[in-house]
Amino acid sequence: MLENFFSKLAVAFKDPILRRRIGFTVGALVLFRVLAAIPMPGVNPTTLGSLLNSSQLFGFLNIFSGGGLSNLSIVMLGVGPFITASIIVQVLTMVFPSWKALMHEEGDAGRAKLSQYSRLLAVPLAIIQAVGFIILFQSQGVLPHMAIFAFSVNVIVISAGSILLTWIGELISEFGIGNGVSLIIFAGIVSRLPVSITQNWAKLTGSGMANLPFYIVVIAIAVAAVAGVVYVTEAERSVPVTYAKQVRGNKVYGGASTYLPLRLNQSGVIPIIFALSILLFPQVIFGALAKLASHPLIASWSQYATQILTPPSWTYGIMYFIMVVLFTYFYTAVTFDPVLISENLQRSGAFVPGVRPGEHTRDYLGNIVTRITLVGAIFLGTVAILPLVIQAFSPDNTQSFAVGGTALLIVVAVVLDLLKKVDAQVAMREY
Repeated sequence: MLENFFSKLAVAFKDPILRRRIGFTVGALVLFRVLAAIPMPGVNPTTLGSLLNSSQLFGFLNIFSGGGLSNLSIVMLGVGPFITASIIVQVLTMVFPSWKALMHEEGDAGRAKLSQYSRLLAVPLAIIQAVGFIILFQSQGVLPHMAIFAFSVNVIVISAGSILLTWIGELISEFGIGNGVSLIIFAGIVSRLPVSITQNWAKLTGSGMANLPFYIVVIAIAVAAVAGVVYVTEAERSVPVTYAKQVRGNKVYGGASTYLPLRLNQSGVIPIIFALSILLFPQVIFGALAKLASHPLIASWSQYATQILTPPSWTYGIMYFIMVVLFTYFYTAVTFDPVLISENLQRSGAFVPGVRPGEHTRDYLGNIVTRITLVGAIFLGTVAILPLVIQAFSPDNTQSFAVGGTALLIVVAVVLDLLKKVDAQVAMREY
């Protein structure tokens, strides 16, 4: 297998078109990292570092900013507004039948139109997030207070940086290899690895190698988690499908047998994003109420609620796990429609052997998806709370593992998708 990989890699670099695509992708990612290194004027790095380390919210947002939030760069929002807009548009397909028809019946043209809606929605979301971040960082002393003109200019720059990154991602998808937006997030996660390794090594050497067994166990768990994510991401249930024979003149058409692949994890990392977003919201609210000195009863209750809803508390972990499982089912219901699939099979003259077309096929596919989604949901929930478990048993109890599950799922999914895209390009040029 390894020899096959290196042979295909050699073919990829020998082909001028593939070489150009790979070079374009690398160049675009380098441009992204250059933009992520340009900070906003007047940033207090000490206050920013302590703020980012004290909140899981900023660690979560830093993933989708591609690491731009860690130094408050001009692309600090990253592709977050576009991802949020895409999720909103996908959820709204359940509300508007015309949008649902665009997604499922219009093919690539319909999906391109929904992508255009996502881009348009990302612009006001970027502006709102830019205003919110500047006000928040001003209140925390990270940024100095600005006049209205300077404030407006910074909002425009930050919003434009997010739209620029989205455009770079679209260019990578069109002229490079892989999904551009996913690669930008991937590059941001990977770029922080050297800093994380250096910090953990400093902690290990500072403790006189006393915590070495803990780090060995963490590495073993990480390797097992990566193997599990790869296995579950690629796992699928194959439902056999047979096409009925059709006689036209003297020729017989159809009669072929194929299968309908149903993935074990159809929702990807979206349920974890939903669950984290909802759990982080009450943290912010109760954290603000806990500072109300004029109402000591409200402040004390809010402080207690903040402790319960802050990792690594077991209450937070249980709520996190349950919400990931529930959102996995919800998002699978959004993206997978057994009614539409059964109608398309019946319309094309296909059927599942032993199952009558129509409602019976719909119920059969729905039952299969319900069962396999349970396995995928439990696995997603386990991966989500695994960093919290590690954090609970950590000797220094740091939050360095707080969003590791999300980053792990994103990295593995992007690498697998990139390998498939390269393999497809190489196979197309071999024939």
